[in-house]
Amino acid sequence: MASEVQAKPKWEGKTSAELKSSPAQQVWPFLADFCNLHKVFPGLETCYQVEGVPGQPGLIRCCAGLASNNDESTVMWAKEKLIAVDPIKRCFSYQMLENNKGYKSYVATMQVVPVINDDEGCMIEWSFVSDPVEGWGLEEFQSYRESSLQGMAKKIEDALQPSTSATV
Repeated sequence: MASEVQAKPKWEGKTSAELKSSPAQQVWPFLADFCNLHKVFPGLETCYQVEGVPGQPGLIRCCAGLASNNDESTVMWAKEKLIAVDPIKRCFSYQMLENNKGYKSYVATMQVVPVINDDEGCMIEWSFVSDPVEGWGLEEFQSYRESSLQGMAKKIEDALQPSTSATV
């Protein structure tokens, strides 16, 4: 029927980043700390608990950072809810509840997977299912997620590296 609105297909994707010198058990705490995303996510200035119990499904965080566009800065924010967490598999899933970034429906999962064994490098995998996002094409959206995850991986690896300062 011509009067029916055609539903746009959901976007789905997955990206990953390898941390060659960081074991999964050392990387997982950076991601498991759901309300401290600003410590590892590039450009995110704050992330804090809104309600719920830390580490438990139902926990809600608010994340915000500045986005610059044509010499103007805008505070971009999102409230996200932890919907599942599995410390044994080192993964969690979350959904975006509210935001000013154009997201309608967005659910994502992050997982830390050993590359060879638990004592050697690992991969962070970030998958999502989303309605198309206002102002973005799928390729551009995927590229943003990829660069964000690579930035997170670098920050985590840098934090895990021993200090390079010489001792006398």
